[in-house]
Amino acid sequence: MHARLLWLMFLFMMGLSGQLVADNPLPASCKSDCEATYGQVLGQSPSGVKAYSNCNSSCVVFNPSKHEGTYTGIQWQCVEYARRWLLINKGVVYGDVDYAIDIWDKIDHYRHVERDEPVAVSNYVNGSAEIPQRGDLLIYAKVMFGGTGHVAVITGVNETDGYVTVGEQNFSNKPWVGDYARKIPMVRHGDTYWLLDGYLIGWKRMQSVSG
Repeated sequence: MHARLLWLMFLFMMGLSGQLVADNPLPASCKSDCEATYGQVLGQSPSGVKAYSNCNSSCVVFNPSKHEGTYTGIQWQCVEYARRWLLINKGVVYGDVDYAIDIWDKIDHYRHVERDEPVAVSNYVNGSAEIPQRGDLLIYAKVMFGGTGHVAVITGVNETDGYVTVGEQNFSNKPWVGDYARKIPMVRHGDTYWLLDGYLIGWKRMQSVSG
């Protein structure tokens, strides 16, 4: 009887703790100057990966996000969206990073979730002979968003009309017009390709997964 009482008390306290967490208000930085309310769906990529508003770039809520049990990042940061898009579309994720800019230099492979195997990646500087592809990550310089940089995912490439479309979170935090967050002009100069977007370092691409 005594053990049962302790167990019931434990369940009550756990429920109360969960309620307190659920009722915890958002930081002030996440409730003002919002282009869209924090957590609002901004749009979704052609493959159905939804993007959520982070209110503004100074808002940080340290709630971990998961997709089908796999950690994707801190909601609703740019790093979380890129990792979730790769997981859903490619079955891979990249490791922990402090900032989006770290993906360029510190991530030397992705991890295939189902096989728990490394997947090689390559970096292509803006102005590369390698044309951007769907699934490439666009990595932006440290000067963006107070030194954190930014990451977006290429969701479509139109070489004929000269542009790529991207999916992303925590950039403008505005609702998407269609099935993409932004359309970035692309030009070919000789044998090189350039995306005309400020502070863009280049694109990161996973190599083919064998088997």
